[in-house]
Amino acid sequence: MKFYNRKSELKALNDWWKEKGSHLVIMYGKRRVGKTALSLEFAKNKPTIFHLAERLDPKLQLQKISQEVGVFFKDAYVSEYGFQDWEQLFRYIAQKKQKIVIIIDEFPYLVDADPAIPSVFQKGWDLYLSKSPVYLILCGSSIGMMEKHTLIYGAPLYGRRSGQILVRPFSFFELEDIFPKKSFEERLMIYSVVGGTITYLKNFLGRKNFWKVMESTMLSKEQFMYEEVDFLLREEFREPRNYFSILLGLSLGKRKASEVMNYTGFDKATISSYLAVLQQLLIVQKEISITEKIPEKSRKGFYRISDNFFEFWFRFIFRNKQLIEEGSQGEVVKIIKSNIAELVSRNYEEIAGEWAQRNMGNNFQYVGRWWNDSNEIDIVGFNQETKEIIFGEVKWSNRQVGTNIFVELENKARNVDWNNASRKEQFILFSKSGFTLDMKKLAKKRKNIVLVEKDKLVRIAKKT
Repeated sequence: MKFYNRKSELKALNDWWKEKGSHLVIMYGKRRVGKTALSLEFAKNKPTIFHLAERLDPKLQLQKISQEVGVFFKDAYVSEYGFQDWEQLFRYIAQKKQKIVIIIDEFPYLVDADPAIPSVFQKGWDLYLSKSPVYLILCGSSIGMMEKHTLIYGAPLYGRRSGQILVRPFSFFELEDIFPKKSFEERLMIYSVVGGTITYLKNFLGRKNFWKVMESTMLSKEQFMYEEVDFLLREEFREPRNYFSILLGLSLGKRKASEVMNYTGFDKATISSYLAVLQQLLIVQKEISITEKIPEKSRKGFYRISDNFFEFWFRFIFRNKQLIEEGSQGEVVKIIKSNIAELVSRNYEEIAGEWAQRNMGNNFQYVGRWWNDSNEIDIVGFNQETKEIIFGEVKWSNRQVGTNIFVELENKARNVDWNNASRKEQFILFSKSGFTLDMKKLAKKRKNIVLVEKDKLVRIAKKT
């Protein structure tokens, strides 16, 4: 299977490999995001022991990796009889003094089977592996457990790593490498349904019909994506029901903490704790108006499901399970077609914000949404040093954007309290369906207006 992108992650891994001595790298991220593929791509053409941890008894786990070590070093005795404990294994590898990559995939499974494993690895690293040319990669899909046992202060392996790599889902703009023959709108539809998780994206490779792929992979009881969110929540949490209730509430539009409290019946402390965990796991995001001075302490934020597939699953799969179970997938497809525009529009807003930050050339330090009690602006970005600020409106509509939209944006911008006396204002309009002739004329006339038209996010020529 073709490997996609991950250039910066591969560069970091290879830069450490080129250095002398030992290295411990922590690689973590959401399930199915491509951690294993990344580690194996890095290890290609390098001497490597790859061990996929499983939910096994600790003795069986040690026996399994002993066999893998024996095979690598062509040591029949080790392959047959194995090691008595992990310390013996670490000592054996260190004595070989061979530059080698060792990948332990799904490290949290080892910890589940034996909670002492992080301390065992700490001792093994300190006494043996750190004194040898070993390149140890610990991978894990449980973000919480990986951080708890390897990254945070007080964790047994804290302070021993050369670095850590949080493998994130692909951004929308990285999808162009995966789907070079698909249009912007096709990529946006796919991204709005499954996000940037490579395992899900691969379903859409080739010139396949979007709706047929979605129906056969997500609305089929026999396919893993049908029960995927249930599975992921059970894997991550011992008591997933409460998290499930919160996510369901968010998918129904309960975006304030108080609204989630009323919907679930949980108290404030419980909601705050669960939402914090869901944010840590990159499933939920808290949105704060971009001009808030201390955003981490703001009480004016809204919560939303930031994982596109989770959002889609709760909105369209979970709510229509009875129809799917009855074999009425066609009815569910009709429901999705009638309501998916909202998801696509929201993602277009996010993509537009990222495009503005990448392409405007003014190095805006902060880009996000802005709102007060009566107004809302899709994109506001500003640079504290140059006092430049940009205001943007995003329209995913079949109608062309006219000057009325710009005038409305300009009026709303006056309500944004930020360096009012000295700021330099710019405006950017995004439109799926282009712009009216009057709007194009105005953009040519004004030096501070940028138009990004149709569905290709391409800035139009506007002035000479």
